[in-house]
Amino acid sequence: MSSRMRLWLVAVGGAGLAALLVAACLRLPGFGGDRHPYGDRAVEAALSRHTANTVSSVTFDQRAFDTLGEMSILFAAVLGSVVLLRQTRDEHRARPEPAAVSRPVRRYALLVLPVALLTGLYVIAHGQVSPGGGFQGGVVAATALHLLYLGADYRALERLRPLAPYEAADALAASSYLVTGLAALLAGSAFLANTLLPYGTFNTLASAGTVPQLNAAIGVEVACAVVVLLAGFLDQAVEIVDEGEHDEHAEHDGGGKTGGNAADGGDHDDSGKRGK
Repeated sequence: MSSRMRLWLVAVGGAGLAALLVAACLRLPGFGGDRHPYGDRAVEAALSRHTANTVSSVTFDQRAFDTLGEMSILFAAVLGSVVLLRQTRDEHRARPEPAAVSRPVRRYALLVLPVALLTGLYVIAHGQVSPGGGFQGGVVAATALHLLYLGADYRALERLRPLAPYEAADALAASSYLVTGLAALLAGSAFLANTLLPYGTFNTLASAGTVPQLNAAIGVEVACAVVVLLAGFLDQAVEIVDEGEHDEHAEHDGGGKTGGNAADGGDHDDSGKRGK
């Protein structure tokens, strides 16, 4: 296909999308008015299924199929990044040297890490009863783990987050979302319909039917996906070098060792002089 044909396709597609958006905007209720048909229906549906957080009801119940698409986009993006950022034959892993971290940064990063991690898990677990949910809590939990990189070093982060379990959990969480939808089909309802579990008591963790399960699946998938995605970029930035850079590092390290020994000897002499 020629470049001119591609431009024509983009122009026609963009014009069609613009026409649809304009038509949709013309049918919107007036700003500041008292007529909100979609909002009224969403709130009514959320209350009928004992979901205190209307946003979570829309995300994981009324428009759960849309959320499946969003999850698939994230999963595909992480998968593509892992493929593109994988170590190639002409690249090698060089052990990262610990960098000096100031005491205030180390102290506050290590103090905030468990608090941020618990906050992310709390936001995921209470997604159906309070603002938040799997998307927000998953990002917070994944980001909290990387405070160890700021407060300690990259090797400590690698020990805390071995990639294989996170990759497996990412796939299992995405699969569990699909399995929940298929279970609704087997039960004689629509795909991802909120009909499998009892709705429970309003404003409790056990309420809202399948909303907590889908919310938890999204939280695990988002958290693991962000961890795997950041691991690929951090590996490229910190550990993986090509052959030319690897040889230069080896020569530099060899020279540095010689210089370091001389410097160490000088330091010992100086310390001996100071001791005397």
